[in-house]
Amino acid sequence: MADPAAGSIHAYGTQSDAFAAENDLHRRSVGKEDRKFSLDGKHLGEDGDRNSADELLAAMGYKAELLRSRSTLQVAFMSFVLASIPYGLATTLYYPIVGGGPANIIWGWVTVSLIILCVAASLGEITSVYPTSGGVYYQTFMLAAPSYRLIISWICGWAFVVGNVTITLAVNFGTTLFFVACINVFETEPEVGIFAAEPYQIYLIFFAITLLCNAVSALGNKWLPWLDTFAIFWTFAGLICIVVCVLAIAKNGRHDAAYVFGEFDPSNSGWPAGWSFCVGLLHAAYATSSTGMIISMCEEVRQPATQVPKAMVATIVLNTIAGLVFLIPLVFVMPDQATLAALVSAQPTPVIIKSAIGSSGGTIALLIPLLVLALFCGIGCTTASSRCTWAFARDGAIPGARWWKQVNEKLDVPLNAMMMIMVVELVLGLIYFGSSAAFNAFSGVGVICLTLSYACPIFVNMITGRTQVAEGDFHLGKLGWFCNIVSIGWSALALPLFCMPTAIPVVPEFMNYASVVFFAFFVVASAWYFVWGKKNYQGPPTHDEAVVLEARRASVMNYPDKR
Repeated sequence: MADPAAGSIHAYGTQSDAFAAENDLHRRSVGKEDRKFSLDGKHLGEDGDRNSADELLAAMGYKAELLRSRSTLQVAFMSFVLASIPYGLATTLYYPIVGGGPANIIWGWVTVSLIILCVAASLGEITSVYPTSGGVYYQTFMLAAPSYRLIISWICGWAFVVGNVTITLAVNFGTTLFFVACINVFETEPEVGIFAAEPYQIYLIFFAITLLCNAVSALGNKWLPWLDTFAIFWTFAGLICIVVCVLAIAKNGRHDAAYVFGEFDPSNSGWPAGWSFCVGLLHAAYATSSTGMIISMCEEVRQPATQVPKAMVATIVLNTIAGLVFLIPLVFVMPDQATLAALVSAQPTPVIIKSAIGSSGGTIALLIPLLVLALFCGIGCTTASSRCTWAFARDGAIPGARWWKQVNEKLDVPLNAMMMIMVVELVLGLIYFGSSAAFNAFSGVGVICLTLSYACPIFVNMITGRTQVAEGDFHLGKLGWFCNIVSIGWSALALPLFCMPTAIPVVPEFMNYASVVFFAFFVVASAWYFVWGKKNYQGPPTHDEAVVLEARRASVMNYPDKR
């Protein structure tokens, strides 16, 4: 800010409990408990971890309102659940099948995973310096120069919120379509499922799934870390069952390795070969788009400056391996590519598994682990999206912010923000009545917005010479430049790419309306900025960098053996 004094007034004037000076870092109130803090690094154990993390948060101008209940492994497990490999790959497998087939599936996944590893490392580096639930929005503001920090943080914040909301919507809607496809492995006659699935039936199932995910996230918040832990074991148990069964039975035989790793047929998309391959990358991009969503959980993590960066990077490595273990066996037993591309349901995974198993009962048994994992993913995304919306509202950037920034102390969740998001998702779900390709729009705009929001702090970090991340506990050194450049290059490709229809020629009911949904949100965000934001929005609280640096060093000193 040009006026430090004004920045200081804003920093603490918008928080319900003020931290106007360095001494305020030593005491705060959380619910009915008063805890004492110090920056001398003498606190040890879990209480010391929480204290130092809360001190760092206070130094950045925020009151700690959420309970820090997640350990390093639990953060990593939630990050894994947000991506939900193999479920995330199962629901969007249609894209690379149309785009090019086996080579698009396997090498597209490997390519995007390596790129997203750079994105995760870049965001982790920044998060180790600014670990708040504001995530990339807060980071962008703090990294940017005063001359443009307001507008770029506004853009980033809205993109992050919209991305979280629409990717959560895509997960729940994808679960709905996948559920219907699973039911229809039972047939009344060849290639005719038992469930007609009219649009209103699809919407009602989506409605029920959305309500369930919100109910579990809101009412069972204290149990969510354990649910995420269970999801890990559930995932790998289900994955082993699928892989062993499809390869061992393989009723219709197996392709050779040359087909699995080298076959590329873009004829089903109508696009030129190179572009067809790129359009097929939405499969992998969708599954990895949740990479930065875990940042919104920083204020519920005991050691966010180290736990969250490590969780993001480690999860990408784990997801890459799990994805290959899931995809390669499916491609070995995959039926004719043209047949799968012509599926009305656009859900080829149940068809592939049934073709290999030869039994509807056996197929549904193998699909149940994926369906349960889909619900875990929906719950995780609901939780993360509510935190990012709450954090953005906390700084007054969302209409009706005074309601959405409230935390329900009994449930320990931002319940108002969660319910608002649920209503938005249910309204957007009505698009399905006008277009059966609505899922394309939801998944596309989710990837676009999240990609844009991740690019903002990374780009600003680069143009400011990466000076502010040097003090972070996850500093990448010269490797950081490489990761940053790869991340920005991917963002430049992804934004226009995922507005494209999967195949051409295009008819209205199969059009990718991602660009329309994205434009609608852009109009709302822009209008709100000029109506209110331009005069009133001041961004996140500003702070004394020296105080924050001292708090950051103290937070590291409190758990040096856990880094």
